[in-house]
Order: sequence, then structure tokens, then C-alpha cells
Amino acid sequence: MVKNDVQSHMNIFVFIFVLFLMGIIFGAVIVNSMNFVQKQDLFFYLKQFFEQQASSPGTGRALLWKDSVLYHVKYMLLLFLLGISVIGMPVITVLLFIKGLVLGFSVGFLVNQMGWYGLLISTVSIAPQNLIIIPVYLIAGSLALIFSLTLCKQLFIRRVHQPVMKGFIRYSGLFGALMAVLMVSSVIEVFISNSILELVLKWLYQ
Repeated sequence: MVKNDVQSHMNIFVFIFVLFLMGIIFGAVIVNSMNFVQKQDLFFYLKQFFEQQASSPGTGRALLWKDSVLYHVKYMLLLFLLGISVIGMPVITVLLFIKGLVLGFSVGFLVNQMGWYGLLISTVSIAPQNLIIIPVYLIAGSLALIFSLTLCKQLFIRRVHQPVMKGFIRYSGLFGALMAVLMVSSVIEVFISNSILELVLKWLYQ
């Protein structure tokens, strides 16, 4: 059943993936379009943050995990609500594009300013949890877009008659499962990625 749904809506999954990829590329382009002063100003604050992390490691793990979970819950809830609203489709695409843009800018800026060290920091601090987060958000965005399109067909094409409540229950269940997966990513982000990042920053700044 799920396999058939994926195959029938493959164009939407591909569209969301390409959109996210474009966001990453655009984020990297923004880094290259910044002038020297802008880069130096931003890097100054980033370096201060890194030095602070290196000098006071292991602080507030529980609070960081709570903030990470809360962020994911808010973002997923927003995607979920946009999916059940007909007017939510363009907002869903914008949110996923921005998600890619932020990722592309973050990695691009670190590599641009710090070279191999920036790549190392990106690998240990951004990559581990995002191997889970990115697929989950892309799937969630695709599901929201598919459900929103289904509602549009129900409203504007009278010949289309699908059991909306059954679809909504399945839609809610899938979002719940994706949310559970994001809980795992929060654990990786706070307790694994952060710990490795602190070791790397101590090596660089102490």
C-alpha cells in the first residue's frame, strides 16, 4: 500500500528533493557573494562561540535536548497543519527550500572561512544528526504536499471522491512515526555530535 503510494506520487518526492538541493546550492552561493567585511564580522561571532564551547564543555545537555525536541515538534506541527490546509502548499515548499539554504550556508561558510578545519567541524557537528533529519523533513514535506493536493482535488474536482478521514488518520500516523525518528536525531545531536564537537574545538582552540 505504502509502496504504491510512493510510486504514484514519486514526482512530488523528486520535486521536494530537487527543491531542497537548490536551497543548499543557493546557500553556498550566498556565502561566495558576501564581501570580506561581512564574512569577517560573522566569523568573529562564530569564533567567539567556538571558543566558549571549548572552554565550558558539557553544559546543559538536558536543556539542549529539550530545545532540540521542541524545535522539531514545532517544525513538524507546522508542516502537518500546512498539509491539512489548501493554502499551505506554497509555504511548505518555501520552508523546505529555506531548510536547504540554511544547511548550504552553514557548511559553505565554515569551509570558506576555515578550510579543512571547517569541513571537519561540519562533519562532526552537522552531518550525524542530519543524516536522519534531512530525509525525515523531506518525507514530511512530501506527505504534507500530497495531502494538501488531495484536499484540493476533493474541493475543486467533483469527480474525485476519496475517504478523507481514512487518509487523515494515516497522514497523522506517518507524521507521528517521523516525529519519533526525530527524537533519535535529537539524542544524536546533543549527546554524540556535541560531545565530538567539543573535543574538536578543544583541540583547535586550547
